[in-house]
Amino acid sequence: MQVFVRENNVDQAMKALKRKLQREGLFREMKARRAYEKPSEKRVREKAEAVRRARKAARKAAQREGLLPAPKKKLLTPGRPR
Repeated sequence: MQVFVRENNVDQAMKALKRKLQREGLFREMKARRAYEKPSEKRVREKAEAVRRARKAARKAAQREGLLPAPKKKLLTPGRPR
C-alpha cells in the first residue's frame, strides 16, 4: 500500500492511509486477532457476514431494476478540493 505526501502535508497523507486501511478491513482484522475466537463463534460471524452481503447484493439488484429508489447522492461542499 502506498500513499504519497504532497507539499509536506503529512496529516493529509496519514488521513488517506487510515482511509485505505479502513477500506481494506485491516483494523477489523487486527481487532479480531487480539483474542481467540471459538470455532462456533467464527461460524456464527461468517454466517452473519454472508447474510449481510447477500442482502446488500439483493438491494443493489433491486435498485438497478428500479424496484427500489436509488440512494441519494452526497453533495460535495464547495471550497473543499478533492
